[in-house]
Amino acid sequence: MNRRRFVLGCAPAMGLIAGSIAIAQNPPPENIDPRRHEHMAKAQHHIREAWDEMSAAQVANDYDMSGHAAHAKDLLAQASREIKAAAEAANQHR
Repeated sequence: MNRRRFVLGCAPAMGLIAGSIAIAQNPPPENIDPRRHEHMAKAQHHIREAWDEMSAAQVANDYDMSGHAAHAKDLLAQASREIKAAAEAANQHR
C-alpha cells in the first residue's frame, strides 16, 4: 500500500516538472525583415503561430503527449532557423 501511495503522490509532481520544462522552451524568433523577404518573414510568422498553438495543446492535454509536442516544437524552431539562414543567404547574393 505504501508503494501505491508513493506513486500516486509523485504523479502530480512529475506533471509539474514536465509542465515547467515545456514552458521553459523559448519560442522561435521572428527575425526576418519583411521589407526584404516578405514571404520568408510570413513563413517564420506562421511557424511562430504553430508553436503557440502547440503550446496551447500541451496545456489543454496537461502536457501528457509522451514528448511528441516538445519534439514538434523543437522542429518548428529548427525550421525557423533554416528560414533565417535562407534569408541571410539571399542577402549575400544581392
